[in-house]
Amino acid sequence: MGYASLESALIDLEKKGELVRIKEAVDPHLEMASIHLRVHAAGGPALLFEKVKGSPFRAASNLFGTLARSTYLFRDSLDLVRHLIDLKGNPMAALRSPVKSLGAGLSALNALPLKNPWQQPVTHQEIRISDLPLIQHWPKDGGAFVTLPQVYTEDPTSPGIMRSNLGMYRIQLTGNAYKTDEEIGLHYQLHRGIGIHQSLANARGEDLRVSCFVGGPPAHTLAAVMPLPEGLSEMIFAGVLGKRRFRYAYRDGFCLSTDADFVITGSVSPGANKPEGPFGDHLGYYSLQHDFPLMKVHKVYARKNAIWPFTVVGRPPQEDTRFGELIHALTGAAIQQEIPGVSAVHAVDAAGVHPLLLAVGSERYTPYAPAQQPAELLTQANRILGTGQLSLAKFLFISAPDHGSAQKLDVHDTQGFLQHVLARISWQRDIHFHTHTTMDTLDYSGTGLNTGSKVVFAAYGKALRTLATALPADLDLPAEYQAHLVMPGVVAIQLPPFVNAAQTAVEMARLNEILSPQMDCLKGLPFWVVADDAAFVAQQLYNFLWVAFTRCNPSHDIHGIRSFTENKHWGCEGPLLLDARIKPHHAPVLQLDPVVEEKTQRLFEKGGSLYGIG
Repeated sequence: MGYASLESALIDLEKKGELVRIKEAVDPHLEMASIHLRVHAAGGPALLFEKVKGSPFRAASNLFGTLARSTYLFRDSLDLVRHLIDLKGNPMAALRSPVKSLGAGLSALNALPLKNPWQQPVTHQEIRISDLPLIQHWPKDGGAFVTLPQVYTEDPTSPGIMRSNLGMYRIQLTGNAYKTDEEIGLHYQLHRGIGIHQSLANARGEDLRVSCFVGGPPAHTLAAVMPLPEGLSEMIFAGVLGKRRFRYAYRDGFCLSTDADFVITGSVSPGANKPEGPFGDHLGYYSLQHDFPLMKVHKVYARKNAIWPFTVVGRPPQEDTRFGELIHALTGAAIQQEIPGVSAVHAVDAAGVHPLLLAVGSERYTPYAPAQQPAELLTQANRILGTGQLSLAKFLFISAPDHGSAQKLDVHDTQGFLQHVLARISWQRDIHFHTHTTMDTLDYSGTGLNTGSKVVFAAYGKALRTLATALPADLDLPAEYQAHLVMPGVVAIQLPPFVNAAQTAVEMARLNEILSPQMDCLKGLPFWVVADDAAFVAQQLYNFLWVAFTRCNPSHDIHGIRSFTENKHWGCEGPLLLDARIKPHHAPVLQLDPVVEEKTQRLFEKGGSLYGIG
């Protein structure tokens, strides 16, 4: 079903019982985010806030809060979009189903952006930034942010909508040193299309014109976050997915989405930066304050009865988790065309997405070899770490089905996949580091902004060990270490808080001294996590994945029992030790304000708009 506006989508959800209107006046400072988080955690409906304090505009959230709801919104176009993406990555698919492929091609042509007068189909009014719902999500955030923006730029050397980029890069509206209503912050990270456009504008000594669309048909929001194949326009994708052409106009040299609820136009000058952040982000920590491009506001527009969409990010799972599920449903097969031999890659949401990748590759070229060990897998690992946003990963676990076996490895069964790898990996041979390289901007476990290391754990062949399902009775550890079994083969062990690298070296040497004589009883326990709170890590798989992979810089925080370096290759004879304690340079963990939680309780009590939810 094609929606002409955000409101028409919300009305449709309401008819299906998938939307609740919040009639009470709610404060955009922390309260709205707190309500959203609670409703989302309960698997609740989309929300329409009808009275936002300090703004004349309504706001909506949790629109994509469940995969079922997202699928419902795009129920008439998902199959077509899947086929279009498959055709882009695999043209031979057109020969297999020519009739269907012709339909996909015609749909793409019919989805070409439509230039129309600004006055049609709705009239937009000029407003100010301070008129918007200025939503602050977490107590230590630097101000109010746009969390579902569609940031539009054009190639300065070849302008036009078909050479444009539409991306979801967060926008800071207030706070820090920004001049109210005149300046806002534009935060984008590595491997984003907008960076190419800004580099081209800088080289020409020109300002980069930026339009930030907010709201409009839900397909526009998904198009902004979609990792599309090279050459497939976000505007065409939005048109196919939404079954409605992307409508636009130009005013004062800026492109305007005439279906958007809001449009913020402005420019970024070469070298113009200001501190942006902090901001509570999807790793479950604050991304701290850093210099990012300064956008000077030109004009701000709002359509009649506009609705401000937002989401809240934090420790997974959150609404952006469901975005990921929908994206996988649309593009899951594309990786097979992009990286030969690789059948699946999964960015583990519980670990903050970028820190941990699981991949299924293949070993096809030496079936005659008596020894089974990673070979082609290593080539595939390098391709994965050199592909788009996959290159931001820190930990890559890659394996392949056993030779001659009909087994299927499921990257979405995180525990099962890790157990498969841990049963087969040789810590002496199968650890491969990439040091002094790039990592996710939001990840503070490294040595600086965008800087850190990566590690590949590649395992293939017969199982080398049976993973222990309990701590051995004869394991001899000092009582203060508080060891807990996390899952088969994985132990969490508690050490005092991290002090510095020198102290860590002493602690790891002490562990080596204790565990080295016990190698026989450690065979089934190859992976140890050193933590501040071992019981928390072992409490559930989500805790283990979050702590272990968001708080480690592989080159600095991986240690091992009886470790060695041979010809510049590092390995260990005994268990691997991952130091996942919080370090002084790490960002603070996100925590809700209990006072705000108490204030919002009124909405969930009898008589409140959200009674019976959460």
